[in-house]
Amino acid sequence: MSGGDLADAVRKVVDGNVYMVLGTADRVGRPWVSPVFYAADAYRDFYWISSPEVVHSRNLATRPEVSIVVFDSKAPVGAGGARAVYMAATATEVAEGDVDRALAVYPGAAERGGRELDATALRPPAPYRLYCASVTDYSVVCPRPAGTPCAEHGLDYDHRTRVHLP
Repeated sequence: MSGGDLADAVRKVVDGNVYMVLGTADRVGRPWVSPVFYAADAYRDFYWISSPEVVHSRNLATRPEVSIVVFDSKAPVGAGGARAVYMAATATEVAEGDVDRALAVYPGAAERGGRELDATALRPPAPYRLYCASVTDYSVVCPRPAGTPCAEHGLDYDHRTRVHLP
């Protein structure tokens, strides 16, 4: 599969799903994962809302490096690799002055099921904030026919390959 085909596969997975798994770690490195509803801007910035009091939000306040997986949880066993995107990102709470601009992206199209929010619902003293993860790296499971080594890497087990999104 060419780099352009892999980039198209990444876009299809991101467009076809509404939840991502957000991986964070606390100040000592203890991992935590959370499923969150997201909206993506240009496949680079992923927005979600959360309480600043939940574990993943507290983790972000001290350690902004995150991992993200978006995947089709209904993919048949053995076919999920083609329907998953792995990302490394840096995340932060959206600054109060940027909330209105970010709400042009979040929650996305109505058919995705997200609820529209007013900026006042995401600023103190409201219980929720808007967060953004800016992706620095994408990868997918390297596509190969079942039971055959990967032609590009010579590996006969599932492994990831980086994807460049222009």
